[in-house]
Amino acid sequence: MAQPTQSARAAGKVSLAVFLSRILGLIRDQVFAKLFGAGLYNDAWLVAFRIPNLLRDLFAEGALSSAFVPTFTDFLHRKGRSEAWFLANLVLCWMIIILGGVTLIFLIFSKYFVFLLAAGFADSPEKLEVTSVLLKILSPFLMLIGMASVAMGILNTLNHFFIPALAPAVFNVMVILSGLFLVPQFKEWGIVPVYAMAVGAVAGGFLQCCIQFRLMWRLGYRFQFKIRLNHEGVRRIATLLAPAVVGVGALQFNVLVNTQIASFLQENGPVSWLSYAFRILYLPIGLFGVAMGMVNLREVSIFAAQENWEELKETVANSIKLVALMSIPSTVGLIVLAVPIVQVLFERGSFTSSDTQYTAYALIFYSLGLFAYSCNKIYIPTFYALADTRTPVRISVIAVISNLVINLVLVFAILPSEYRFVGLAFGTALSVSLSNVLLIRGLKRRLGSFPCYRVPSVVMRSVAAATVMGGMVYGLDKFFNGVWEEKGLVQELVALTVCISAGILVYFGCCELLRIREIRYLFRLAKR
Repeated sequence: MAQPTQSARAAGKVSLAVFLSRILGLIRDQVFAKLFGAGLYNDAWLVAFRIPNLLRDLFAEGALSSAFVPTFTDFLHRKGRSEAWFLANLVLCWMIIILGGVTLIFLIFSKYFVFLLAAGFADSPEKLEVTSVLLKILSPFLMLIGMASVAMGILNTLNHFFIPALAPAVFNVMVILSGLFLVPQFKEWGIVPVYAMAVGAVAGGFLQCCIQFRLMWRLGYRFQFKIRLNHEGVRRIATLLAPAVVGVGALQFNVLVNTQIASFLQENGPVSWLSYAFRILYLPIGLFGVAMGMVNLREVSIFAAQENWEELKETVANSIKLVALMSIPSTVGLIVLAVPIVQVLFERGSFTSSDTQYTAYALIFYSLGLFAYSCNKIYIPTFYALADTRTPVRISVIAVISNLVINLVLVFAILPSEYRFVGLAFGTALSVSLSNVLLIRGLKRRLGSFPCYRVPSVVMRSVAAATVMGGMVYGLDKFFNGVWEEKGLVQELVALTVCISAGILVYFGCCELLRIREIRYLFRLAKR
């Protein structure tokens, strides 16, 4: 039987790399907050960068990974490495052709894409123009990141997790360096400073691609430009990819709708507040959900190819338990410490105390979907490993419809105008939670129940431990607020560090008292 330590060990490597990348991502956003605040230029950047990001999730990291990794794994185990390399070449060549064409479309029709995602920008010609130019500069990013995503899938299948997970850190470093050194230079040259960040993003995408292809070269890969439509692997990937694109696209449609609504709420602010809040949320999602999802996809692909259903079920159950043990206390911590977290990370320069409050509100409601969001990173790829594409597609469509209805009701019928943007965060959390419940039901119908693996027991005891932790952290935060009525950055950082450290100790102590044995695997991992 599979042991949780195997998944935890592999996920630990990914988590370490993802942690470094996410920390650099937060520093990147701190640079943005200091240079551009939550105003015109930051809103323009977020919309321009979101367009290639949406398509990246649609055609690269999301749908393509779900279709490519199981197929590449099957070829590797059945036909050997040379045939697997040949399949990888075919996929990369098709990506160059397709995404290269999309890049040209971005260059020519950039303003139309801006209207598609944020029609409210039409009321501000300057914002519309800046966003359009940013999209043109960023247009090569999609092709670069798409190739990097295929490389990540190949390396993960070959049991190399650390370098692919660390590669995004290179992207963040390049954007940070652009903010520190290139932005001042652009100001001297009379060029809109935020354009420097787009130049850094493209350079970061190129290096992110190079660092992974260098490792693939060492493992024996050699690029050859080949196009073949009738290849068995290409046909299989295309068959899996079509419904996967619909499924992932349905989820990305939520982002498009939310951005459209946010662009109409106020002239400046809501798009940035929601983005900063989700950036904070994405740190634990990356550490637990994405890390376990990457490892889980490789393992369930192997077990599915071997038709070893019991091992597959245990792997999924172990992944969910480990995610629960980390994401549930993170949810409670983010809710209780939302304001001090945003203060420490962003409140400086052009980012005001008012921006802190509004970003904290969005973070609190986004956090309610953290556990479900992390679990979806495990459930959805498992369906694709089982060659079941219909179930996640159907559930994704249901989630999109529910998200749209909930958002419209909250934003335009219930919440006051000042807090309408919070409804977008809450609606997202509710729709993600709904899709999570439906995915669990679908997986049980596909594989049968999971009675032997104690998943509900671990989840409920984790909730109990996190509740105790939340009460203690709340009291400790109030204590520091009473001691320091006027806190500077140093005092804020000290108070937040003490609260988080004490919360971790209390949570793990409660887990020991509640006899959650899976927590010991995390202890062993930490010691290693």
